[in-house]
Amino acid sequence: MPLKLHDTLTRSDRAVTPLDGKTLRFYCCGPTVYGPAHIGNFRTFVAQDVMRRVVESSGTPTLHVRNITDVDDKTIRDSQKAGQTLVDFTRGWTGKFHADCAALNLLPPHVEPSAVAHIPHQVAMIGKLITSGHAYAAADGSVYFRVSSFKDYGKLSHLEDRELRLGASDAASATDSDEYTKDSLTDFALWKARKPEDGANHWPSPWGEGRPGWHLECSAMILEYLGEDFDLHSGGVDLIFPHHENEIAQSCCSTHGKFAHHWMHVAHLMVDGGKMSKSLGNLYTLEDLAKRGYSAAEVRYVLISGHYRAPLNFTMHSLDSARQALQKLAKADKALSSLSPSLPISKSPALFQDAWETLLHDLNVPGALGAIFGALNKLKPAALSAEEAASVRGGLHFMLHALGIHLPPVMEDTAVEVPADIQALAQQRWDAKQAKDWPAADALRKQLEAAGWLIKDTREGFTVLPL
Repeated sequence: MPLKLHDTLTRSDRAVTPLDGKTLRFYCCGPTVYGPAHIGNFRTFVAQDVMRRVVESSGTPTLHVRNITDVDDKTIRDSQKAGQTLVDFTRGWTGKFHADCAALNLLPPHVEPSAVAHIPHQVAMIGKLITSGHAYAAADGSVYFRVSSFKDYGKLSHLEDRELRLGASDAASATDSDEYTKDSLTDFALWKARKPEDGANHWPSPWGEGRPGWHLECSAMILEYLGEDFDLHSGGVDLIFPHHENEIAQSCCSTHGKFAHHWMHVAHLMVDGGKMSKSLGNLYTLEDLAKRGYSAAEVRYVLISGHYRAPLNFTMHSLDSARQALQKLAKADKALSSLSPSLPISKSPALFQDAWETLLHDLNVPGALGAIFGALNKLKPAALSAEEAASVRGGLHFMLHALGIHLPPVMEDTAVEVPADIQALAQQRWDAKQAKDWPAADALRKQLEAAGWLIKDTREGFTVLPL
């Protein structure tokens, strides 16, 4: 059975199969490297990683391309604030991104092109668009795509003309950098003329010195590594309009291809029921959560625990639940290993067939996890032979690999004398959680951690352990 994924363009579930019958070639919009990626960014990258793992576990090789945006308004602005060259500044944040990806057990892309390294490719694409009448140069040397020249503009986002104009107006008002002299409000920048605030960050072109527009970068790199037609394109839902809509327009108008044949978009991540923002202090990074005692494996588990097309609410309680779930899986694996210590792990997912088939239906990870735990709960280890235990463990590891789950060491519960004041604080935290007073519960958790104590929650209550 092939993986079936919802396609944003057709609004239907479609089989994910390679156009060439051999390798699934897909592109993911990568990070803009001007600071640490937060867990909202990683929700998309983790979902894409599970998609790739499922395809490969089904027996289909992949070609995964994910770009690095190392030139745009933010990277230029912040590199100058930091007193660094654009290259040095973005190199540092790219390294941080790679380290976080490794911690989250993300498979590295097969190709990871950078926008700066492909500026000649972008200039060449602009030239084709001008020659064919789909783009025009403004008096200041900027170049714009003429949206009215592409009749299918808006087909991905399913927006009417009035909505497109309103959206373009909102986008223009949100950033001055995209608001230059142009023929129509909906037209978007392919090349931005050099400005004094750009400093040394400009490149030559037939239209004058400047830099490429953000939307153009992906189109040029996709053409270079995946060609005019490729299997699948993915990103967050916030990229559908205008970014992916603009990619389609400029790519289809500069080539003879149809661009992406399947579109996968991942829904937003919320925190404590609300939007993430710096002002609210809930724009968490892996480093922020590590300081609170949570591992990257626990973060990954939370990020895959909701369906990728539905908004996911991230809470500290969800991390506690992830810790419990991973411990259950680790204990099951340890029990199975003890029954078949000298036998190789088989590759059969037989016991977990329901979980596997659930995963193949629009990447239903929460349903698959439920089926995995359901299968484990029905097991009677004492009745298993060594061969049967090895087969079950093989199926479990097959599913864990498809989900990208690394099992932690089993935490052995040991009797520890807990001071009365610590126990009282832990009880206050538990009471706050039951009352869904998450800020109070979080504050008490941090107070306990500062005192050197960790809370392990269960359905019935909690255990206090030394950090």
